[in-house]
Amino acid sequence: MPRVHYQVYVIELSKRVFTENRRFREANPQFNGVLQCVYVGMTSKTPKERFTQHKTGYVNRKGHKLASSIVQKYGLYLRPSLYNHIAPVASRDEALKLEEALALSLRRQRYAVWFN
Repeated sequence: MPRVHYQVYVIELSKRVFTENRRFREANPQFNGVLQCVYVGMTSKTPKERFTQHKTGYVNRKGHKLASSIVQKYGLYLRPSLYNHIAPVASRDEALKLEEALALSLRRQRYAVWFN
């Protein structure tokens, strides 16, 4: 059986998310409007496959929605320059930690960031 690897990815969001979504705005008081609004996630798929799932509102076989409504509505494109330097990892737990670390690092750089 092939070994599953997880990787983090970043999707640029329309800046409309900042003005139209109160929860997004409240999560990003550091944002000054200069840099972009982004979504940070992690996946066992390729980032491109995961982006497509978000944009199409992917629902799994059990009926669980696995797409972020923020990405579905505001997602523009992948930003590999913000995540390509991070190697895939073998465990979901490691990937979740990397996702949070990357999201918080981008916030410190004054990006507006959404992550789970």
